[in-house]
Order: sequence, then structure tokens, then C-alpha cells
Amino acid sequence: MSAGQGRPVVLWMGVSLDGFIEGPHREIDWHRVDDELHRHMNEELSRAGAFLSGRVTHELMADFWPTADADPENAGTVAEFAAIWRDKPKILYSTTLPPGEAPWNTTIVPRVDPAEVAALKAQPGGYLTVGGAGLAAAFRELGLIDEYRIYVHPVIVGRGRPLFGDLDVTTDLRLLESRTFGNGVVLLRYERVGSTPRPAAPPAAS
Repeated sequence: MSAGQGRPVVLWMGVSLDGFIEGPHREIDWHRVDDELHRHMNEELSRAGAFLSGRVTHELMADFWPTADADPENAGTVAEFAAIWRDKPKILYSTTLPPGEAPWNTTIVPRVDPAEVAALKAQPGGYLTVGGAGLAAAFRELGLIDEYRIYVHPVIVGRGRPLFGDLDVTTDLRLLESRTFGNGVVLLRYERVGSTPRPAAPPAAS
């Protein structure tokens, strides 16, 4: 990201080899997060400035992480991430929840506003992570994602919810990093170079 643009917005997601973030019944038990990968994620996410998510993703996180370290069975990397998640500022995008402050250092806003995102980027601190396919689509459509960190898990789910839906924009990327973990998960890290709207298809011949 070039100087003067502030802190980057990073799409951070785990996907199957065939591009799904969850199975057909919203299952994510196929994610291969072992201690090595969890340590890596804790280290990277501890540098983030804020977590940005939609309602469903936020509620899934809030259902477990606020008190995860109270269970002795969750010692180590799990307990460590519980503290990281609690302490980080969180922006929750929701059209169904009232705007304002919420538990666990959370601010609820009704929609993705490019001017508000620009103001967040201009603040000091670490990068901003975006999680969840729905929110990612909104950020992609507005050209607000600066970097993609995709963790490809060594599994083919077959069907479910894809990370990337249809969008009439071509996004050019530059590879920044690739890394293979011991469990077969591969990190692919790209920065956005530019986006080009796709021209409309010509009308069908009569």
C-alpha cells in the first residue's frame, strides 16, 4: 500500500481448496487450525487495529471468545486469542441492530460508508481486518479492500458458501507472501493493484 493512504483494510479468511468458507449447513469443522497456525494467527492479529465484521460473524465470535480463556481446557493459544479478541476495537455492520456501542469493545454501524472507512484508515494503529463473506462483498464492491490474506485449507468441501460471489469488477492483485504450514494450510497474501469495472455484455442478436 502506498504511503499516505493510512492503515490498510485486510480481508482475512480461511477457505477450502474449492473456495468455500463454510459447508452447506454452515459447518466450519473442516478448518485445520492446529497450534502452529493458531500461534501465527495470534501473532498477526495482535498487530491489528480493529476487527470489522457483519452481524453473523460477530455473533459467532461473541458466542465463544469473550470467556474462552475461563475454561482451563482452552489454555495456550486459544486463551491467548480470547484476550486479543476482547481487547481489540470491533466495528459491527448491521442493518437489524440499533447503531451505537455494544459489549466487548464493539461499535455498531448500519452500513459500509466509504467516508467512515477512510476516517478509520486515517487513525493511528494497526491494519483493519474484514471478516465474513457478506461484508467482504460490500467492501469489494466499493473498492475498499487493500490486501487479501487467504488461508487455503487442504480439503474440498463440495458445496457451501463461497468466499467470492459474483461481482462485475476485475481486481488485479500482486503476491506479497506465500507460506505453507505443517498441517498443509497455505497462506496466500496479496495486495490490490487496481480494479476495473467489467463492460456490459452486448445485447443478444434478434
